[in-house]
Amino acid sequence: MIYIFCAPSGSGKSTMVRHLLTKYPNLFELSISCTTRAPRGEEVHGREYYFLTIDEFRDRIKKDDFVEYEQVYEGLYYGTLKEEIERIEKAGKQVLFDVDVKGGINLKNILGDRATSIFICPPSVEELRRRLEGRGDTSPEMIEKRLAKAETEMADMKYFDRVVMNDDLHHAYEQLDAIIEQTK
Repeated sequence: MIYIFCAPSGSGKSTMVRHLLTKYPNLFELSISCTTRAPRGEEVHGREYYFLTIDEFRDRIKKDDFVEYEQVYEGLYYGTLKEEIERIEKAGKQVLFDVDVKGGINLKNILGDRATSIFICPPSVEELRRRLEGRGDTSPEMIEKRLAKAETEMADMKYFDRVVMNDDLHHAYEQLDAIIEQTK
C-alpha cells in the first residue's frame, strides 16, 4: 500500500508522517519530493526535498521523470519522481507521500487502489494562520497566499479516502494509527 498525505500548509501533515515513520520504522519510508523553493532552516538536499533550480525541474519534466508535478505558485514547482517509488518498493517498504492537495489528488488518480489518500484537516483557518506565523520562516505575503489556497484545498477534502481532524495531536495520532491498522 502507498499512503498519500495532504493538507493545507500548516495543518500538520508532516507531523503525522513523522509519527508514522517513528512508530513503524520498518514498514514505511518517505518519498522525497522535488521542489524549486529554497531550503528552510536546516533542510538538506536529498533528506527533506531534492532542491532543484527551475531549469533543472523543467528538464526533468521533459525527460518524463515525474509521476506527477505541479506549479504551485508562479515559479514554485513540486513533483514526485518515479524513481522514488521504485527505490522504496525495492527496499521492501511502503511509500509515504507528504504532498500538496492537488499533487495528492493527481497521485491517487494515477495510483488508484494501490494508494490510500489521507487528508489532514485543520481545526480552522485562524489556527492555520497561528501555526504559519509561529514557524517564523514565512513572509506575511506568503502566509496570506497559503491561507487563501487553504480554503480551496479544504473544499477538495471530499476527494480523499480518509480524513483526520488535527485539532488535538494525540487524538489525530489515534485516528491515523487506526487507519494504518485497517489498511496495511
